[in-house]
Amino acid sequence: MREPVEPSALDIGSLALFVGLAAGSAVQADLASQGFGDLRMSHGYVFQHLVDGRPTVSDLAARLDMTQQGASKVVAELERLGYVERLPSPRDARVRHVALTGKGRQAVTAARHARERLEARLRKRSGEATADGTRGTAFDVTRAVLVDLLDELGGTAAVHRRDVRPPH
Repeated sequence: MREPVEPSALDIGSLALFVGLAAGSAVQADLASQGFGDLRMSHGYVFQHLVDGRPTVSDLAARLDMTQQGASKVVAELERLGYVERLPSPRDARVRHVALTGKGRQAVTAARHARERLEARLRKRSGEATADGTRGTAFDVTRAVLVDLLDELGGTAAVHRRDVRPPH
């Protein structure tokens, strides 16, 4: 029998990762209840590049640090599910751009609302104020610490650019 791991003994990176994975699972469950149960967390890495743009599959492959074949496979899956479509380039008929469909935009909106609901739940769980009452709620302090740590570790720029890559 394995010894149980005490979460308070975890290093900050593992703890943040596990919180993020649990939050992602909660959002996935919320999305499934809204009819988007066919979306996977990994699809979000593609969606981030489609919210404000219409890249080619080659562009997506480069941005996601994957092969063109792999990117094409993910796009084909999302196309089959109705979340994206391939559109001809206005400049070159041989080039196709990937864009969110109406269903894809609905999924983005649903995911944003799911994250807002989760954040409200977590904010409520963390209580209304810190012990000293000077820096806002415990939730706000936690958020500020995580933002600082993200910046310290060099991840802020990728978030700004909507260029977060999947882990290897």
